[in-house]
Amino acid sequence: MKKKSLFIAWVLSLCCVLLFTFNCNELFAADNNTILAGTAKVKITPEVPMQMSGYGGRKEPFKGVHDDLFLRVIAFSDGENKAVIISADLIGFTLSYWEETTKRLEREIGIPQDYILLCATHTHGGPTPAYRFDSPLPEVISYTEELTEKIVTTVREAVNNLKPASIGSGKGECKMNMNRRARSADRGIILGKNPDGVCDHEVRVVRIDDEDLNPISLFVNWPCHGTVMSGRNYQITGDWAGIAATYVEKAYDGKITAPVTAGASGDINGLNGPGEQFGYVDITGIMVGEEVVRVAKDIKTFPYGSISASQRLIILPGKQRAKSNFPQKTYEPGPNLDVRLSALKIGNIVFTGISGEVMNEIGLDVKKLSPFKYTYVITHCNGSSGYLVTDEAYQEGGYEVRSTRAMLGAEKAIIENLIDMIYGL
Repeated sequence: MKKKSLFIAWVLSLCCVLLFTFNCNELFAADNNTILAGTAKVKITPEVPMQMSGYGGRKEPFKGVHDDLFLRVIAFSDGENKAVIISADLIGFTLSYWEETTKRLEREIGIPQDYILLCATHTHGGPTPAYRFDSPLPEVISYTEELTEKIVTTVREAVNNLKPASIGSGKGECKMNMNRRARSADRGIILGKNPDGVCDHEVRVVRIDDEDLNPISLFVNWPCHGTVMSGRNYQITGDWAGIAATYVEKAYDGKITAPVTAGASGDINGLNGPGEQFGYVDITGIMVGEEVVRVAKDIKTFPYGSISASQRLIILPGKQRAKSNFPQKTYEPGPNLDVRLSALKIGNIVFTGISGEVMNEIGLDVKKLSPFKYTYVITHCNGSSGYLVTDEAYQEGGYEVRSTRAMLGAEKAIIENLIDMIYGL
């Protein structure tokens, strides 16, 4: 009798483990809604020379185009809820621009703000939109107005393209990125190369298929700053993300879109660069693209699932820019900092968004603590809150700590709120 009781207890325990794994990590069986998906893409390369973003030392407009910039959109529906992920080859979107643009998308297309992820690849080779200027020039205002119209039009096109689809996720690895918080003998922590520093090399891929299991889109996430090209570059480029997206789309004969997003990369740069040779940006993007194509071939997609979403604005105690890269005993208080957090679940895949340049370690913890196997951390998403750093980094100093507008405690606030939001989906 005792053996039988132990056996029953063992079976029940095993069932609980299998049920948890089944629900959180693998299939959509609990959700009977049919997934619909649609995608669209438009070129957003400026037609006239204008100021570039990302490096303060550039005072002249761009002088050429190495590779075009694009806006890529994937729309989803489960028959009840619609959601959209937007990826743009730009430096970022301010919180006010996110607010204005997403309200318009909600009003005109019917997608609630909470179900919109407006993401930038954070390329430092793109234009400076008007919302980042105090007194923008006419050509900059014109570009920004056209950009807003293109966002609305392209989202509408993706929604109009909604058809029964299936979705799945996979992951690979690309080691063309490296921790950039390097030690200096006399300047503290500097922007350099730190091969011993923490660095997430995961390439995560979401594959969206049509009814015939032909891919219509591959969503890509990899943690790396868009700074393979340095501030001495005056040609428009999507940097590694733009090259990777183009490579993947060409691998599928131009029949798909490949929106790329930056993972938690506030302290991560490309292995090569920042530099002046486009060979570096090209090979980085190509190697990411090759891994995406390889991973995508083995992804199994499933046609059922539901859509849910949540957004939360957290307010962090503010900090003024520090005087040097050296760690400070105390940091001067500044205006409170708004950080928008987002969580969007499509079937068994969770996309989290953070409106800032989040250090790599924070992203790793979010993925580790999430109950969903396929959890994506997207930065420069739904706003721009600047650098968001770990508590440990404040004790070390460095450019990221000098620049952040948040006091100690940002790490805990971001992780705890995001995990709470994920559990609430």
